Formats: sequence, C-alpha cells, structure tokens
Amino acid sequence: MPIPPMPKKRASRGRSKGGKGSSGVVHCSQCGALVPRDKAKKVTGRITLVEPTLAKELKAQGAYIPMSTDVKFYCVSCAVHRGIVKVRSEAERRTGGRLW
Repeated sequence: MPIPPMPKKRASRGRSKGGKGSSGVVHCSQCGALVPRDKAKKVTGRITLVEPTLAKELKAQGAYIPMSTDVKFYCVSCAVHRGIVKVRSEAERRTGGRLW
C-alpha cells in the first residue's frame, strides 16, 4: 500500500527560484539571519541625504537633490513581525500575487 503524498502548503514552496538550482544568500536586515535571496522579502526605499528644510530652499533655487535608494532584505519571520507581509489563510496561501 503506497504512502499518500504530503499536502503542498504553497505552490512556490516559499521561494521564487523555480527549478534553477541553488541561489545566493543575504543577511536579514533585522536579525542578521542568512536567508536564500529568492526567499527573502526585499524592501526598497528612497532616502535623501539633505534635511527637508535645506532641501526646500535648494529646490526653490533650482538645485537638483539626488535621492539614494535603500535596499533591505528581511527573513520571513521578521517581515511578518514588521507587517511587510501578512499571515494568510490556508486557502489563500496557494495563490500568487502581491502579499502586501
């Protein structure tokens, strides 16, 4: 009598690599854990190096103020804790789409 297969919790198995083999690892920005790059949640933000009052004066004079892009990677548990991704019900886990 064959053993029935285990139920599949997520269609992607929690990763976005497909069948390409191993991927690199990154450090979680919150806890420092090593996480596979395709499993980590990537959050990009734009920051300015000039304080807002000075930036307003410089823009009034026509100056260009560059923005720097800040990239952070979070492990799944830290992403849930910070509210970047939500805990989904069993029925919603198999569906793709945006998580936040």
